[in-house]
Amino acid sequence: MRGPVTSISARGRRRLAAATGALLAVPGAGAAVLGSPALANPLESHCGTETGGKSVQGFISHSELRRSLEQIERSSGGVVDVDVAGYSHQGREIFSARVGEGDTVVLIQSQIHGNEMHGTAAVLDLLRTLGNNSPRSQEIRRAVTVVAVPKINPDGGELDQRANAQSWEATVADFPQLAGVRPAWNYNSRVGGFDVNRDFHPDLDYVPQAADFPGNSASVGWYVTPEAQTTRDVYRALEREFGTVDVFVDLHNQAACYTGEGMDDFTTLSISGRFITDPAQHGNWPKFDYDASRRVNVALYEALQSGNSPQSKVTRYPQNTNLPGTALGSFALRGSATILFETRGQTQSWGQKQHGMLTKQIGTGLTGLLDSITDGTLDQIDPERYESIPERMNVPRG
Repeated sequence: MRGPVTSISARGRRRLAAATGALLAVPGAGAAVLGSPALANPLESHCGTETGGKSVQGFISHSELRRSLEQIERSSGGVVDVDVAGYSHQGREIFSARVGEGDTVVLIQSQIHGNEMHGTAAVLDLLRTLGNNSPRSQEIRRAVTVVAVPKINPDGGELDQRANAQSWEATVADFPQLAGVRPAWNYNSRVGGFDVNRDFHPDLDYVPQAADFPGNSASVGWYVTPEAQTTRDVYRALEREFGTVDVFVDLHNQAACYTGEGMDDFTTLSISGRFITDPAQHGNWPKFDYDASRRVNVALYEALQSGNSPQSKVTRYPQNTNLPGTALGSFALRGSATILFETRGQTQSWGQKQHGMLTKQIGTGLTGLLDSITDGTLDQIDPERYESIPERMNVPRG
């Protein structure tokens, strides 16, 4: 049973202590799998069937995330308000942080895949900046409300794997109506966990039904994982407060995946705003606004281009697949402008190589998006400019 949203500071100390104590009793919890032979850009690194192989000590662990958020909340004098929004399958806290009081709300999620870690560091850097007293940070806070979930899959992060740590047996125990059905298509029996980013549904009140399983990559998800449930609950609370969650940002990494597809050797960040090819397939969602997604992608792209970084090459991910079971697809149907970040490499393929530059380019893009909202330039962007962003080349692997 996962508790309500709880503040880290005065409101949440006892809950944090209890959760930490409970975590110690979970077999295997917190033990990163780091003893596997080194892997050289494996074909399935994006698919997440591998674990370990590179040191992840330079990335942010769950305990380090907790300490960093506590420090940010404290140093900002509460301007950045940090909460426990939910708990992972193994009992780790899933933190959220809120800053700003503007009418436009931006929800940022990172590390839904445990071995995609650069976004977490970039989100922490952004929160530190937004929480300071600079005139620009104050301007942004007046215009925008930013809510960030820096690490939505802490179990996968500690295990250094794409999936979470939830077995199918545990899922059936939580949802007895699924007894006897084939496991969900996004359940990875090799590592014993789910690809959480295929567990979303545009109907936030959806209850899992046996007839909907096992599903496929073009179908909706089910909210059977506590991690996806947490994002849904954060999103729903913001939707009730603001009417529409204006922008949803999902921070990922990508290396080679599947024979025939891999990021080219020059792109350091690919972006996309397309996850629904035909909204009519999924019922009546009148708020769906592909142009809004294209505008936020253009704003981010142009911010990165103006940075004149010789090390950063940004391209458009040629995403023409219908993905309503992703957070991006589900929330786009509900009216959010969506943007996918795919930063080059993952822990197994790159480890800490180029970590600072890759983290910085995420921060530059996020800041550019907030700047465009604050200055009122976002709404002036012609969405057709999205189509002129250079398309990423997919390079055959193997």
